[in-house]
Formats: sequence, C-alpha cells, structure tokens
Amino acid sequence: MISLKNLSVAFGNKPVLNNISLSVEKGETLVVIGPSGSGKSTLLRLIVGLTKPDSGEVWVGDQEISGAEEDRLNVVRRNMGMVFQYSALFDSMSVGENVAFGLRQHTRMKEEDIARVVRRKLRSVGLSGQENKMPNELSGGMKKRVSLARAIALNPGIVLYDEPTAGLDPMMSATISRLICSTQRVLGVTSVVVTHDMESAFWVADRIAMIYEGEIVECGKVDEIKASSNPLVQRFINGMAHSGAAAKRRPKI
Repeated sequence: MISLKNLSVAFGNKPVLNNISLSVEKGETLVVIGPSGSGKSTLLRLIVGLTKPDSGEVWVGDQEISGAEEDRLNVVRRNMGMVFQYSALFDSMSVGENVAFGLRQHTRMKEEDIARVVRRKLRSVGLSGQENKMPNELSGGMKKRVSLARAIALNPGIVLYDEPTAGLDPMMSATISRLICSTQRVLGVTSVVVTHDMESAFWVADRIAMIYEGEIVECGKVDEIKASSNPLVQRFINGMAHSGAAAKRRPKI
C-alpha cells in the first residue's frame, strides 16, 4: 500500500532522512519510533505529499507522488485520513461539523446522509450524541477521538497517526490504542503510527521501525523489537538515555 524507496531529505544544511527504504503492506499497522528530531514526522509528511524528498520515490498504491502536482496529490489524499498530534480541530466548528468537513468538501452527499455518517463515525469512537459540542468543551482525549472520527469519515484506505496518545493519561492512551486497533480491524485500513509511547506501540503494531539520526536502525515484529540486540533499540524502548552512532546497523526490511 505504501512504499518508500531510497528517500533522502535535508532542511538547509541539516540532513533529516538518509536513504530510507520502507514498505507498509495493505491492512498492516506500522509503528515508527525514535528520538525527537529523528525524522518520524517528516516521514508522515512525505507520505501525504506535504514534503518533497531531495531524492528517492514515494509510492502510495500504484501512484508515485514524490513529484506530483497538487491536483494529483489531492486525488491520492482522498484515500488517506490523518490524526494530528494536537487534534487540529477547527475551533469555530462544532464536533459534527468537524467530522463532516471532508464529506462536504469531497462528496456530493445530501445533508441528511452526511448527518447519518457523522453519527455513525462518532458512535464508533464512543462519542454518540456529541455533534453539537464545540472543541473548547472537550477534553484532550475527546478531541483525539473526534480527530479520528474525522479521519475515517470518508472510509480511507490509509490512516496516518502523529503521536496519537501524546498528552493523554494512561487510561485515555489505552482507549486511543484500542480505537486504532478496532479501526484497522473494522475498516481494514493500512496505518502508520508515529509515537513515543512504547506501551501503545507494542499494543497496536504489526511491525515497528525505529529511526535514529535519519536512518532506520531496526524494523521487525513486536517480539523481534523487544528481543533486539541493538543497544539503541533497547535503550529507547526501555526509556534509557542513548548515545553512540556506532550502535547503528541497517536492518533487513
């Protein structure tokens, strides 16, 4: 569903990603971990087409989008949903209007049909009857769930999550992790999750890739990551300070 081939990106004189190759199979949840500033969010921006690589290719389905014009990107993006780190809800719109936004922008559905979809999507994230609330009336966890409902309103094939549990208490983090899993199971979506939350990562992932200083240093199933002999991986997943580029090794992907 997603294939990144030999991608390199630099901002000014600062390299961000260095010759990264990675694939995500249809229906799979890939979790991307790594220290702050390692290039995780840039990877999401490449998939959406918001950042252009300096070299390499970005394939979404059968479309190579690294050099695509905005019109073609918008067609590809219609099959994507995005859950942002800080929810990115429109403050001037109600919960229902936020969820309906993409439906009104990209379809010709009647208002009664849009309202039906909004109710269904809010019910799926545990927010039945909250259509008329405003974002400033919601808790952080509720905002994340509205963001997820909006992301899946158009039934996309791909959902991208940028730090979906950031700033949430452990109980709400667990709720969001369960929703990520149920969204994959019910809709069959392909998911890419960027997170620092290792408990959530182990819960939702089919595979985990770790980025360190712009390179993928490990990629594998959850049990393989837990058992990794790479000290960088062990230090990160166990919450210890890490250093030493000598520990890097390029994995088989």
